[in-house]
Amino acid sequence: MTGIIRAEDILHIELIISRRKKTMRIHSLEHEPFEGLANIEVWAKNRGHSISRTLLFNNEELPDISDFDWLVIMGGSMNIYEEEKYPWLVSEKNFIAEAIAAKKIILGVCLGSQLAADVLGGRVSKNKYKEIGWFPVSLTGEASNSPVFSTLPGTFIAFHWHGDTFKIPPGAARTAQSEGCTNQAFEYGLVIGLQFHLEYSAESINLMFRNCGDELVDGEYTQKPDEIVSQINNVHKMNDILNTLLDNIEREYFTG
Repeated sequence: MTGIIRAEDILHIELIISRRKKTMRIHSLEHEPFEGLANIEVWAKNRGHSISRTLLFNNEELPDISDFDWLVIMGGSMNIYEEEKYPWLVSEKNFIAEAIAAKKIILGVCLGSQLAADVLGGRVSKNKYKEIGWFPVSLTGEASNSPVFSTLPGTFIAFHWHGDTFKIPPGAARTAQSEGCTNQAFEYGLVIGLQFHLEYSAESINLMFRNCGDELVDGEYTQKPDEIVSQINNVHKMNDILNTLLDNIEREYFTG
């Protein structure tokens, strides 16, 4: 009969409204044309979230703090202390500090984690080893107290491409480590820092070969290109872990 609203119709409408309320505005800070969101973007689109970005390498202007809910700070080949060579690092650090003060969700990856750590008082310096390739990451005891990290596998393979490391910021929890790098992740309130990469696709790794291949020199924790390529199927399991991590962050920290 026309004009009658069924109970299932109401539930469907409520579900649509609920999903709309939970749509997040994700903003990405990108330092290189070859280091984008990769599979973070796939996750965001699958969840119906919107994405905007600032291409710092093109000297684009930073957004207003009110324009986003979640800030994702991506990797890059520069160091966080190369402010003379990359003057936008100064304004970027100030912007990250402003986002932290505004209680925004923040995820820093590789260089992004170092920038977030630096802003929070965790010094960034050269690591004892360059870490490039597929290496295990293990959760720490502190990770078991974190709703973001505690549901991840205790040990998993991640992709690495870095020469610097961060000190754990005062008041933050050290949530992951590896043999080649003691501090692989931290959590400070709504701020998550990952020294390793979970977001990379096979194409991401190819882009690193093309743009940063000169860094693949002999080292205890630097794999050769053919060794990296032979393990490319690790991408699939790694991205499953990424999805779990992002789902956890969304569930715990996004109020809608």
